[in-house]
Amino acid sequence: MTPFDPEAVRAFEYARWQCAAGVYGATFAGATSPFIEALLEAALVSPGARMLDLACGPGFVASRGRARGAVVRGLDFSPAMLAVARVRDDAVSFDEGDAEALPYADASLDVVVSNFGIHHVPRPAFALREAHRVLRRHGRVAFSFWAEPLENIAWKLVFDAVARHGDRSAVQAPAPGGGFGTPAQCAAALEQAGFADCATRLVRATWRHRGSQALLAALQSGTARMAALLEAQRPSAWEAIVADIAAHAERYRDADVLALPIAAVIASGVKR
Repeated sequence: MTPFDPEAVRAFEYARWQCAAGVYGATFAGATSPFIEALLEAALVSPGARMLDLACGPGFVASRGRARGAVVRGLDFSPAMLAVARVRDDAVSFDEGDAEALPYADASLDVVVSNFGIHHVPRPAFALREAHRVLRRHGRVAFSFWAEPLENIAWKLVFDAVARHGDRSAVQAPAPGGGFGTPAQCAAALEQAGFADCATRLVRATWRHRGSQALLAALQSGTARMAALLEAQRPSAWEAIVADIAAHAERYRDADVLALPIAAVIASGVKR
């Protein structure tokens, strides 16, 4: 077994998100944005709260937190993502930094949220411990993570097609340092980081596309590991994979669009 290399994970994620930054808002944000309000609700974001949007990307969560009256900062390790965020919302302060070593003082924040960011950090446990450190007593953390593929049809279509016609093991990407396969794992990670009153909630949404080609384009240009999986497939298998996705996606057609069910786990906790 290849030893876990956090720097290899960091380099992989960095390269992918640098490339995706310019198109993320028009591609994969359509999947992640529907969960922002549930994330902010889980964190009880309110006027005046000092809030950090961790792994903020283009800053969509930061902007929504500011709209609630919070005093918001965003942090990301991708300069390209931060450049997009600063153009989008110049009323938020965006910092370049490492989620595993936050550049903020102890007990300086009221809320830390992360929308589908924690599992991209090389060592999610480090990021959660850092969130605990920078939160004041009774401060809240909340993060989102994709639910299992059975709940995420957009993912299941791709995974099933690759399993039938391609090779899921062909992806050239370092193994992640940690992830969350179930709601229980999300809650356990928060507890291990020192949080109390840990809770999880399954939230469902719909990701709409004109057709399966639009879905594939969004995944190829706006994601990291899913894009790597698709790129790794043999050219000789690609046509069959695309056709398989198109055929099975049709059952989710609603008038002139595909209405694909997606779901996320929202996990939250409190610093006691």
